[in-house]
Amino acid sequence: MARRTNVPVNPKPARLDFRVYLVVGAGLLSVAVIGWAYMVYMNWGMNHVGMVDMWMPPRAHRQWTFTDFMMLFLMWDVMMIAMMIPSVAPMVLMFNRVSQNKKRQGGHYVPTLVFTTGYLIAWSGFSAFISLAQWPLHTVEILSPMMNNHSYFFSGSILISAGLYQWTPFKEACLRQCRSPLGFLMTNWREGKRGALNMGIRHGAFCVGCCWALMLVLFAVGVMNLLWMLLITLFVLIEKVFPTPTLIRVVSGFGLVFWGAWWILV
Repeated sequence: MARRTNVPVNPKPARLDFRVYLVVGAGLLSVAVIGWAYMVYMNWGMNHVGMVDMWMPPRAHRQWTFTDFMMLFLMWDVMMIAMMIPSVAPMVLMFNRVSQNKKRQGGHYVPTLVFTTGYLIAWSGFSAFISLAQWPLHTVEILSPMMNNHSYFFSGSILISAGLYQWTPFKEACLRQCRSPLGFLMTNWREGKRGALNMGIRHGAFCVGCCWALMLVLFAVGVMNLLWMLLITLFVLIEKVFPTPTLIRVVSGFGLVFWGAWWILV
């Protein structure tokens, strides 16, 4: 079991470490760019099926295979990584800063990649869950092979549920952890690679708890809708840095509930 210890209270980086932060930042940016490029290609391929051999979810009459499920999982996993990297970057950079500080003080240094891997494991778990949830939606033809929603009632229900979740104490608790990278490290620090991996998984779990309902909004507006992917990405980032998070949660909750009700009733 990873040993818990106190994290250094002064994570101010030395000038000699500036290149390390550049490398970490460039790495995160590169992964995000690759993820978004893949999603743009997927979107383009689904709209140009005659020009490229692109995988699409099977129609209702066709049996799903393990390959179909894995392709769906890959799509969600890449999508989640691409959408969440902007908002997790402060956490990853803070971990790198603290780890570098411990190294300068003669402590045990852990590569930032280990912590980031734990975070990605958490979101990969969510991607597996959401892929299993999407599977039957194609079977009953609520979602088309283009992953667009055919049911206004289902879409409206998702929007209302996402709006109501914005007001829950669980959402507030998870968002609090996501908004305070240094605070999370100060209270959850574990030594060694296993400890860093566990911290990444734990923080990733808080992040999933904060954002899972917002990701379900894609079922309502179109899973491969690039505009809404970008809007949700920006909203998640704003939610984690906005100076009055309660206000944005309340306003966004009302907006989603009203929008969902309108889809159902109108």
